[in-house]
Amino acid sequence: MLRQIGVADSHLSRISRTTRWIRGNYAKTLRVEELADIAGMSPTSFHRHFRALTTMSPLQYQKQIRLQQARMLLMNESSDVATIGSDVGYDSPSQFSREYARLFGNSPRKDALRLKFLAGSD
Repeated sequence: MLRQIGVADSHLSRISRTTRWIRGNYAKTLRVEELADIAGMSPTSFHRHFRALTTMSPLQYQKQIRLQQARMLLMNESSDVATIGSDVGYDSPSQFSREYARLFGNSPRKDALRLKFLAGSD
């Protein structure tokens, strides 16, 4: 695997290119065909290699990035939950809250209050 990292056109480097793209464009609508083009692979091959290297689908990966970014924004900004959900790419505030709670165990508002409290007690 280490050898593949250094090989410019390996599957690992191609998937890495797409994960960088997702991290830089997480709020955009994700199309697997577009990611496959970035990777220079067929959609089927891309999806298989992406899952093998990340243990999740491209959409799951994007969701993870979106929710982690939202968590950071909730801790560092005074924007309301719906605005932050929209900023990270969610059209529905309820979907954002549901997925956030599923990943982090609390609603966005409760999690932000808890994290701010913990940060203030250090």
